Amino acid sequence: MARKLITECIGTFLLVFLAVGAAVSGLVSNGGLAVALAFGIVLMGLAYAIGPTSGCHVNPAVTLAFWVSRRQDGAEAIGYIIAQCIGAIIGGAVLFFLVEVGGVVDETEALGSNGFGGVGQPNALGAFVVEALLTAAFVGVILLVTDHDAAPGFAGLAIGGTLAAVHLVGIPLTGTSVNPARSLGPALFAGGESLTQLWLFLVAPLVGGLIAVAFWAVTRPSALASGDEGEETYSRQA
Repeated sequence: MARKLITECIGTFLLVFLAVGAAVSGLVSNGGLAVALAFGIVLMGLAYAIGPTSGCHVNPAVTLAFWVSRRQDGAEAIGYIIAQCIGAIIGGAVLFFLVEVGGVVDETEALGSNGFGGVGQPNALGAFVVEALLTAAFVGVILLVTDHDAAPGFAGLAIGGTLAAVHLVGIPLTGTSVNPARSLGPALFAGGESLTQLWLFLVAPLVGGLIAVAFWAVTRPSALASGDEGEETYSRQA
């Protein structure tokens, strides 16, 4: 268990540091496509690297979906979520240090945190719906490509590609969370409006994760009935 939790912590740290860091250092100059690809490529690499150890959830919405779909027990799921949040906070702290002390220019002006209600952005209701549906699509793909009915060996590609795709849609709207831990880390250090709006990016992805379970249960009813073991199947992406 300890090895899995440490792996989830490190994996989430790398997701925040590398992918959110891409937004912090290059969002304006490189555009949303570059940031979307950064998220997708980082997660794809992590999937193949740490998938066999922990399953590479690196996202509380994914862990919630695995628990609700009976592919992970409750105690382990809680441990995963705590480890993910710690990793994301460390990632946010490193980005904050680089901006405040290391001379890195924060092109997002909010440490890559998510938001709503600004120019060109939806209001709270619109942002909630966007984040819930994007998370449902992302987590739904994860559940489907990691169960026993999926072709082994290709899950990492599908998961990374889907994360890149949802970022292409969500970056202009909310900055794209689809991951409560990813939102938590930067917002704690950005403070201000990022922190006051954080609740939406904690709750909406979790709702999206539950929607994904419902979708998975409809498309893979046999897997739900058998209580498919997510820990075993998630490692098939390696």
